[in-house]
Order: sequence, then structure tokens, then C-alpha cells
Amino acid sequence: MNPEIKKNSIIRLFNVSKRYNGKFALRDINLDIEQGEFIFISGPSGAGKSTLLKVLYLAERVSEGQILIDGMNLARISSSRLPLLRRRFGMVFQDFKLIPNRTVYENVALVLEAAGEKPDYIRKKVMQVLRTTEMDKKVKALPPTLSGGEQQRVAVARALVGEPSIIL
Repeated sequence: MNPEIKKNSIIRLFNVSKRYNGKFALRDINLDIEQGEFIFISGPSGAGKSTLLKVLYLAERVSEGQILIDGMNLARISSSRLPLLRRRFGMVFQDFKLIPNRTVYENVALVLEAAGEKPDYIRKKVMQVLRTTEMDKKVKALPPTLSGGEQQRVAVARALVGEPSIIL
């Protein structure tokens, strides 16, 4: 990481560490990601890639250090404000996390329904992202009937539909 401060940083990590039972999963991580920047996280199994994503998404708290998202210190965010902050994130999970008994449309719409959006807006927005991901012909399909690639595209559509400022 370049030590100079980036002007358009949306994510900043300062000396972030995460321990499980005394063992480090992350140790002294410093990271600065600018608005619009596209990055990859790579490394061998056990290197802390998933842990890094979990602390960014607030699924877990760091043991040490600070994480700033749009200038907000995550250590100071109350549990009651976590759902509001998480709306800024679009998540594409490695195993997709689609609800098997809900259609493609319903899986994607769930994000906007949870945010309290109106039905007309939900319909328009869901169909827009399903067209973008070329899944608009499968709106009534259930996830178990889809190929792995199709399931991945539904997961991407779900991550995009809420227009998040950060996609993990």
C-alpha cells in the first residue's frame, strides 16, 4: 500500500488484525481502496481472504486496528446501525447463498423488499439487472434448476440491484 492518503478512498484499513482463539487470521493489514477502484484479493488457503471480507462486511469485528468506510469508523458503529450500513454493500458470495425455494426474481427482489422499496420500483429495477446479467428469461426458475454459471449471475444481479457503493 502506498502510505500517502488517497483523496477518494471509500475503504481504509489501518493496522487491522483479527484473531481466532489467539491465532492471527489477519495481522497488521493496511489497505486503501479508492472510489471506482477494482481490486482482487488472492492468496493460498488460510491466508485470510474470507476473514478480510467478513470484517469489511461487518459479519465479524476486528481484534485490533480501524476500518473506515466512507470515513465512518466501523468500530464506532452500533449494532442497531449495522443493517443500514450493510445496504451500502453488494455481496456476491462464493457459494451464492440463493434461497432454493424462491425464484430468480424473488431472490433478487429480496434486497429491495428488505430496504422497504415500493413494488413498482422493485419490478422495474429487478428486471433491469436481470436483463443486464442475461437472466431475464429465467425469472420464474428456482436456483436448483440453474447451472452454476446462471446461479452466479443471479448472485451478481442480487448484489447490483440495490445500487451499492461497494461490491464484495
